[in-house]
This record gives sequence, structure tokens and C-alpha cells, in this order.
Amino acid sequence: RRMLIPQGGRAWRIVFGGLLLAASADAFAPSAGGRLAFPRSARLATSSRKTEVCMAGGAALPNGGAAPFGTQADLQDTVDRAAQGQSWKRKITLLGSTGSIGTQTLDIVEYLPDRFEVEGLAAGSNVKLLAEQIKKFNPKIVSVGSDKALSDLKDILGDWKGTMPEFAVGDKGLVEVAKYGESDCVVTGVVGCAGLLPTVEAIKAGKDIALANKETLISGGPAILPLLKQYGVKMTPADSEHSAIFQSLQGVPPGGLRRIILTASGGAFRDLPAEELLRLCKEDPEWVRKKASTHPNWDMGAKITVDSATLMNKGLEVIEAHYLFGAGYDDIDVVVHPQSILHSAIETKDTSVIGQLGWPDMRLPLVYAMSWPHRLEMPYKPLDLAALGSMTFMAPDRVKYPSLDLSYAAGRTGGTMTAALNAANEQANEMFRGGEIGYMDIFKVIEKTMEAHKKDLNMTPSLDEIVEVDVWARKFAKESAKSAVVL
Repeated sequence: RRMLIPQGGRAWRIVFGGLLLAASADAFAPSAGGRLAFPRSARLATSSRKTEVCMAGGAALPNGGAAPFGTQADLQDTVDRAAQGQSWKRKITLLGSTGSIGTQTLDIVEYLPDRFEVEGLAAGSNVKLLAEQIKKFNPKIVSVGSDKALSDLKDILGDWKGTMPEFAVGDKGLVEVAKYGESDCVVTGVVGCAGLLPTVEAIKAGKDIALANKETLISGGPAILPLLKQYGVKMTPADSEHSAIFQSLQGVPPGGLRRIILTASGGAFRDLPAEELLRLCKEDPEWVRKKASTHPNWDMGAKITVDSATLMNKGLEVIEAHYLFGAGYDDIDVVVHPQSILHSAIETKDTSVIGQLGWPDMRLPLVYAMSWPHRLEMPYKPLDLAALGSMTFMAPDRVKYPSLDLSYAAGRTGGTMTAALNAANEQANEMFRGGEIGYMDIFKVIEKTMEAHKKDLNMTPSLDEIVEVDVWARKFAKESAKSAVVL
């Protein structure tokens, strides 16, 4: 075993030899991944691993994924960018500036004014915070969610002596901000499928994407991937797990990746046996609802916190990993890691496992997504392995977390099924948080929506067709959630 430390000052990169991997128990063995998964022994016994096949059936993407990895050109481009040294500065547009991703991104911009400046901001209704951001970062264009929000924002800025930005409103405003001006990189921090259309327009405008909105690829992957290649745009992941994978892939040659290992904290119900959770769902559903709204390690928004409790966030991340890195679903595994220190890992063809470690802090993946492939000095708490003491891993409980099997099934089906899964989950998640349905009903709603979508499955959808499926699935999920059949 050998350890390379530190890389980039604050991130740790650790390499385990094949013997240690083999001795690390079943936690690192590939998960079942739904009904169509093959056991690890069967995969290793196969003499030839197919890498260039169509995406139907969950196999590897023939032309690679969205992230700049996997080809000789990608590797050369990474080296060329790194070789430019420190004489660079990037203009940033931020979608979702008042949310968790947005405020942490602006913390980075404020700390590194010689590296980043703000070109545009888009927010919803939190105009008080947005006004403060406008005064501090002087964007050229700003979008809000409604005409009322715009009126309130202008009232707050009435006495400000600075230069007023251009203003835009609603969904069209979000698109206007995304494609505006001379921005080099658009950070997509909006929640849900609302980020899909703005991301598409930003790509068409030739802007690189720091992807913090996983639904963009989960729903729109079939349409997004060709656009990235058509417009020569780079997409870098800004969430912790996919950033860890992306960082671990730096320097891995084309054809060197064997397997992706996604780590999960286990969420709010990690330490609760499945039988106990099912009992509480029946006897004390409000306790379950309240518990699902908290996270043991991360400070996140309401929707993603519930997704973490159901482990749907990890199921969605499996699909996102497929579209980002081109890996087949048999080569994407999930392991529960309660400490959230190893943020994810890869296995290379020689069975080495390379992972990215660090304290739970969303700013690290954000700054790397915006600065890739450079490493910037940041004031974050260094990881102290001696103080940490130990890390543990376990296989996910698929009875407690049906979302994993649902996600693998949607991913293997391909086409618009992942859009249906995502939309149904967003609707069910919202209804659960609002007290309209129970915890286990979330999975029932999603499964019923996926089953209903089979007859209209589209394997090569356009962007408009993906949006139509999203609208349909939300409506169907909402109606089915109210029926006695589901509940």
C-alpha cells in the first residue's frame, strides 16, 4: 500500500493495492444494482468487457460521457490547461445564487477575487439576500422568479449608488442569465429539472458548465451529451461524489477505468433497521417526516436532504455518473460510508482503487469544478487522518432503500425513463415534505410512474420530448399519490 499526500494542499488522494481491496470485505463489492445486475464473480470471469455499445441495457456510452475524460484529446487538453500556469481569471455566472450552492460559490469568489468575478446571478424570491449579493459582486445581469420579486428587489436597491444590472424575470430570465455576455463558466445551482433549459442555452452560447444540478444529466442526458460535443463545451461536476470521481480520474489514461465506487452517508435512517423504520412509518409517520428532513453530515436544502434519507440522491447519482463518465451500470457501485470522508473512488484496470478524501465541505468540489485542472490555495480545514482514526463501509440495505433498484432499473432502461424517474421523485419528495404522503409512498409513486411510462418510452428523445415526459410524470405522480391504489 502507498499513500500520496497531499494533492492540492487540502485534498487527499489515496491508492490501495489490489490485495487490500480484496481484503476489505463485501462493502466494496459491486452492489446488485437492480434485477439485471451481474454478480462480481460473473463479471470478473468474463474474458472480454464490452466498452463500446449503445446505452440501452445500461452498457457503457460508446462516445464517452459529459466530463472531459476518456479520450486522448481530453488528456492532452487537461495537460495544456494545467500548463498555462496561474495567469488566468474566469468570469462566473451563477444560477441559484441564494441557495446553498450559490452562497458557497460566492464565498469562493469573494475569497479569490483575482481568479473569479461574477457576470450574472439568478435567484428565486429571496430578494433581500440577492440585493446584498448585487451590491457586493456587481453582476451585469440578474434574474428573479416573478414580477413581484423584481419589484421588491428594485425597492431594496432604490438608494444604492452602484451600477444597476440588467434585470430579467421567470424561466425566460433564467435562460437569459445563463447565456449572457462573456461568462466563461456557468455554475448550475438551481434545484430540479428547472436547470435543464438554462444549461442547454449556456452550452449553445459556448460556456463551460460547473454542474451542481444533477437532474440536468439524469433527465436530459440523451440530449445534453451531443450538444457538449457539438459546441466544444466542458462540463465539470460540482457535487462532492462526482467531483471525487473526476479528481481521481485525473491522469488515468483512456481505457484505464474499470469501475466507479459511489459512497453514501446513509442519510437520516442509516442506523435504523429496516423493520424499525417500517414500523415507525405506520405508527409515527410525523417522526419519520421530521427525521427525514435532517442530515447527519451535510448542510443541504430540503429536497436533497429527503433524497438523502431515501437514498434516492445516490440512485440519481448512479445515473449521473453514467452520463458524466460513460461507465456502464454494471461498473457503477454504491457503498455506505457513514463518516463522509472518502467522497467516492474509482477502480482502474489493474485493480488499484483511487479516491478523494476530505472533511464534508461542498466548497471543495465547487472550487475544483470552477478552476479545473488547477489547484488553488484555500483556507479549509486540513484532513487529519490520525484525528479521524478510522473509516467504515457497508453495503446499502436495499429493503430500506428501494430507490437504488428503481434508479438502476431506470438507467438500464435508458431513454426517457430516467426523466420519468426524476420527475416522479421530485413530485413525491415535495408531497412527502408537505405531509400529503408517507415515507414508503415515495417509492410506490415512483414505481407506478415508471411502470406507466413504459408504453411511451422514447430511446432517442429530443429536448422538447424530455420536457414533455417531465411534465407528464409530475402530473401522473401527483394524481397517483392521491389514489387509494398507491396509498
